Formats: sequence, structure tokens, C-alpha cells
Amino acid sequence: MRRSSTRKSGSAAAVNPSSGSSYAYRSASGKAVSKEVERIDNLFYTYADASSGLIDPEGIESFCSDLEVDCTDVRILMLAWKMKAEKQGYFTLEEWRRGLKALHADTISKLKKALPELEKEVARPSNFLVFFSYSFRYCLTEDKQKSIDIESACQLLELVLGSQYRLQVDKLVEYLKSQRDYKVINMDQWTSFLRFCNEINFPSLDNYDEELAWPLILDNFVEWMKGK
Repeated sequence: MRRSSTRKSGSAAAVNPSSGSSYAYRSASGKAVSKEVERIDNLFYTYADASSGLIDPEGIESFCSDLEVDCTDVRILMLAWKMKAEKQGYFTLEEWRRGLKALHADTISKLKKALPELEKEVARPSNFLVFFSYSFRYCLTEDKQKSIDIESACQLLELVLGSQYRLQVDKLVEYLKSQRDYKVINMDQWTSFLRFCNEINFPSLDNYDEELAWPLILDNFVEWMKGK
């Protein structure tokens, strides 16, 4: 009876290596993730302000310098989007972790290599609309703020749309800076700029229909264009 018991025990033991190896794999995988998060956190504290616990504008400037990317480069805005950063010019630890983990980047070197893929991700039509709307919200720096001033809107247009729609953006910016009817731009007007660039033949404007649901600011822009 003892031998039979021993054989059963041995049989059970024969299964254990497999489960032990599965456990070891999970354990090693967990440790690897933990190490990655630790490196991401260490990188965060390289740039974070000790008193606030945030990466502030000065920290972002240092970060951009190490990344060898200008602070005004659209890729920094793309990183903020990937982090889902809420406050312009500041990154929290949670936001930093979210973005860098998604990019599998725990060093500056890896982050540099991840930027081209991030650009491709943002460029996908479904993502770009989300990014375009995010770029507007990111500029809302005050509580309950619903609009941005014309100058900021022009700068943002050039930053996020300039490379794709150079001619349209140049003319929109020229119009916005010359007109006197609008001092601010709201979200509806902002997203309509992207729709306009995507849908309307330019500079002919031959498929623009004022009867459709375009904001008045674009009706005025088209009228201004036709009068030039």
C-alpha cells in the first residue's frame, strides 16, 4: 500500500514540474513588468519637480532636450495624447506610466525609436480625429474654459494640420488673423476645420454647400476666399 501511495505521489510530482514551470514563467514575466515600471518611474523622477511631484514646463523642456525634439514639435503633443495628459505643460506619474508602458519605452533611447510608430498611429484616420479634438482640449488651461483665442487656434492649426493641408491651413490662418467677427474658437468650429480640409476641394471650393451644416465661420471664410 505504501508503494502504491508512493507511485501516486510520484505521478503527481511528475505533473508538478509543468505547473512549476508555468508559475516560474508568470513570476518571471511579472518581475520583468515590475522592472519596466521601475525604470519608467525612475525616468519620470529624472524630470519631475521634487516639491510638486509633477513634470512641469521646466522638466518638459529638459525632457525634450534629451529626446532631441523641440518643445513645440507636434510629436510632444502626440506623446501627451498617448499619456492622456490633462493639463498643458504638466505630466503626472500616472500619465507618464500610461504613455510609456503603451509605447514599451522605459529609456530615452527606446522612446526616440518609438516616435515614428507613434506618428503612424496618430495618422490613422480614426485616431487622428481623436487626436485633433484632444489637441483643442489640451489648450483649455482654465476651469470651465470652452474656447481658445484666435492666435492660439492659428498656432494649433499650423502644428497639427500644417503638414497635411498646407494650403488650406495657410489660408485659414490668414483669414482668422484678418477677420474681426471672432475672437475665440470653440470645439465645434475647431472640428469643422478638419472636416473642411478632408471634404472640400481646395482652392476651387466647388463642392462647398452653405446649406449643409457648416459653422458660420466657414461660410464667411469661403466667401472671403471667393472675394480674393
